[in-house]
Amino acid sequence: MANALDFYFEFSSPYGYFAATQVEDLAHEAGLAINWHPILLGPIFKVSGSAPLTEIPVKGAYALRDFARTAHLFDIPFSQPDQFPIGTVAAARAAIWARQHHPDRLPTLIKALYKGYFADGRNIGDADTVLDIAAGQGLDRQKAAAGIADEDVKNRLKEEVAQAMERGVFGSPFIIIDGEPFWGFDRFPHIRRWLQARQAA
Repeated sequence: MANALDFYFEFSSPYGYFAATQVEDLAHEAGLAINWHPILLGPIFKVSGSAPLTEIPVKGAYALRDFARTAHLFDIPFSQPDQFPIGTVAAARAAIWARQHHPDRLPTLIKALYKGYFADGRNIGDADTVLDIAAGQGLDRQKAAAGIADEDVKNRLKEEVAQAMERGVFGSPFIIIDGEPFWGFDRFPHIRRWLQARQAA
């Protein structure tokens, strides 16, 4: 049996945001640790031939409706950002840096960055905004700024994206448990049933 779940997420993904608010409860119920994997969907979309949901004809209007509906149904603060989608390199690098140096604060930082964008209307595509949010979570702003610019952090993010693609990750959120892949926030009930079935077997 696995002892952890791998949680892949992109900071410009509404469903990634929704999942980030509840993945800790899911993991706790199953007695699993969480491996947090910030990724960028841009390179993955190039390989898969996909695109952000709102940019896909016909599907885009549905997606906008579903974002708001999902947030309402699960009581998650949400306001569709004026700028969407955005580049989230700085946010992803900040998460990589925090994972290396402040792993105990990583989940809080991730949720704060997501909330900043999807609930508070803050543009986390801007590095200064990312650093402000990091500082608001008690992290050293100057060290975080140095981390975002650090070549090792940049390379680790590239490796995360490459490894995600190697594992078949093509969207956000994407969870892998013991080699079993699950794509989407709406797969959380499936994950629970799958885990229960495994425990009963």
